[in-house]
Order: sequence, then C-alpha cells, then structure tokens
Amino acid sequence: MSGEPWRATRDGIVLACRLTPKGGRDAIDGVAVLADGKSVLLTRVRSAPEDGRANEALRALIAEKLAAPVSRVVLTGGAKSRVKQLEVSGDSAVLIARLRALGAPSPEQSDEAGAERRR
Repeated sequence: MSGEPWRATRDGIVLACRLTPKGGRDAIDGVAVLADGKSVLLTRVRSAPEDGRANEALRALIAEKLAAPVSRVVLTGGAKSRVKQLEVSGDSAVLIARLRALGAPSPEQSDEAGAERRR
C-alpha cells in the first residue's frame, strides 16, 4: 500500500507523518514507505517529545506549510508514537496541491534516490 501519505476527506485531508523530535530543525524531509507498506510524510521538529511539545510543533509546521491556521490541524492518532495521524480541515484539493508543491518526492522517487546513493 504505497502512495501518497494523505487522503481527501469530506472536511479536508488526513495526513500520516513520521515525526523525529529533537531533529535540529523544523522541516519536511519527503515521503517514505514504512515496513508495513504505509506511506508517511517524514517530518522533524526541534522540540523535545515532552509534555506534547513535539506534537504541537508538528501541528505548527504542517499549518505553516499548508498556509492554514494551526486550529485547523488536529492530531487524531499517535500522540505517543513517532507515526502520527493529523486531520487538516479545509478544501482538500487545495491542501493536497500545497503538499505536492512542497516538492516532497513520492515514495518511488525516494526509493530510487536511496538506491542511487548506495551505488
């Protein structure tokens, strides 16, 4: 089940992320496919995973990248896990276009780049 780590819903999108707390910077590093075949958006934040700070930093990062208010980004799964699910309310077509415009490589492109680096 590879593909994009987001899907449209009636009210916006659902986004799967793999978060690296204390990652040195707040950034989106692309898309990856986990061992179970699930696609995730690779994200990192400076904040430590204490008292929900990393989760809040992730919400702020996604809101910033999607040009949406933080109040429209809700953590719906994985509060204590590295793999998280977020719901972002708004026009799903616009939100997905913004995610694609970030230039995050598809899982297939990420696999190809990794293979190229290993050669």
